[in-house]
This record gives sequence, C-alpha cells and structure tokens, in this order.
Amino acid sequence: MSSPRAGDRPKATPDWLIGRDRRSEGAERIYVAAADLMARRGYDGFGIDALAAAVHCSPATIYRHVGGKSAIRDVVLERQAEHVLDSVRQAIAGLEGSERIVTATLVALQRMRAAPLAEVMRSMPGPPGTGWLIDSPVVARLAAEMVGTADADPLAAQWLIRVFLALWYWPMHDEEAEKAAVLRFLGPPYAGAPDDP
Repeated sequence: MSSPRAGDRPKATPDWLIGRDRRSEGAERIYVAAADLMARRGYDGFGIDALAAAVHCSPATIYRHVGGKSAIRDVVLERQAEHVLDSVRQAIAGLEGSERIVTATLVALQRMRAAPLAEVMRSMPGPPGTGWLIDSPVVARLAAEMVGTADADPLAAQWLIRVFLALWYWPMHDEEAEKAAVLRFLGPPYAGAPDDP
C-alpha cells in the first residue's frame, strides 16, 4: 500500500476565526450572518442558536464575541443605517439650506424603504420612533449633518429625525405628493440658519 500523496489528503476545514485579528473577524462574520437571518426571518425569528449554526460556532462563542440578541440587533441595525446615511451624505455634498434638507430626506426615505432590514427596523418593539433609531448616535450625527449649520443645532436635528420617522412609518401613498409635502413643509424652516436657537 503506497503512502498518500499531498493531493490525496483531506483538506482541513478552515477555522472561522483564523486571521490577524480573530476577535474583529469573528464579530464581522457574526454580524453579517445576523443581518441575513434578520432580513429573512424578522427579528422575532432570529435567535442565537440559529446564528451559531450559521457561523459554525457555539452560542457561547456568540455571547463572548458580540453579546446577546439585543446587542447584536443594535449593531446590525446601526450598520444598516450607516449604509443608508452614506448614500445621503453623497447626495447632499455641496448643498445648503432647504435644498440640502429636502434632498437628504427624500434620498433617506428611498434608501430606508429599500433596505433589506427596513421591515425589521420598522417592527421593533415599542411605539414607532422609540428605541434604537431615535437614540442612535449614527442617526443623530447624520441629522446634524443634514441641517448643515456650522454650529450644532440639536433641536433642529431632533425635529428632522421625528419628521423623517413620521414619513417613514406612515408614508404617503403618492410619491409625488410626498415629495411636494417635503418641499413645502420641511424645506422652508431650514432655508437659513436660525438667528436665535
């Protein structure tokens, strides 16, 4: 019997955490799989056991690397929001005042409605507009960018977040009417920087 050649040996299964930065690579793999599970099954259908099976590790490894279900949800949804916000940032580059606000709002609505996790975001427990989205530093940072004033105007940013959420949770069924409403009612208050915040 001849000894096996190198090509005849079974290939080793790669360790899912091999790499220079095992912790961040493991977390990244977990978050990607979690986003996929949430998009397919919704938040209620997403669980740590199913996630562990998807990334080929134990539930204990999930908890050790990224925490529990709500911690994973928060990171996954903030990452989804960050993708949307990147599109908005590109769309409003160089714009000012009401044109900036109107463009940002319409682009954000379009991207959020098309996002793979949009329904998960909208179906989070609690009254609409509460929880992670209102409190997200990512969303607050973008709202301040959308306002576009040199000095931060937290009141204007918080108002913009709430108007956006109202449009997102309760969309107008006519896209042209929605655009006209945003132009008419949201644009003018942001046409210039407030004299007295």
